[in-house]
Amino acid sequence: MAEDVVKTEGQTRPRDLSTQSITVLVVEDNVSNFVLIARMLGYMGIHCEWKTSGYEVVEFADTLPHLDLILMDIRLPYEDGYGALRKIRSSPHLKDTLVVAVTAEASQEQINKAKQAGFDGFLGKPLDMDRFPDQVRRILMGEPVWELN
Repeated sequence: MAEDVVKTEGQTRPRDLSTQSITVLVVEDNVSNFVLIARMLGYMGIHCEWKTSGYEVVEFADTLPHLDLILMDIRLPYEDGYGALRKIRSSPHLKDTLVVAVTAEASQEQINKAKQAGFDGFLGKPLDMDRFPDQVRRILMGEPVWELN
């Protein structure tokens, strides 16, 4: 039985994934990248929502019944992933939501920058579709995933 780890005011508590639907918000401006991610999440039985920029991501996320994970591109129009993350972390409703940076600017320097900014993980593009399902499962289980791919 798979368990998820939910962050609550700095603490974690396991949650049973087998009896609950999972929702992932993908913030990605490239349609091809989104379709690829959405298909892989769909194969995993994960519900996916899409936002094309960091602009108003908090307002959009607040309309969702629940949200387990945000996969956030860094280079986005109008507001980049770092700006969107700052707003997410200041939202009482979303501050503990897992947010993972997903970017083509994959380097150790970018991983360090993402850690300092407060991201919960890092996946470099191009995503490895053979590894992606396991990476998402590990993230949802509360394991830090910081990978260049």
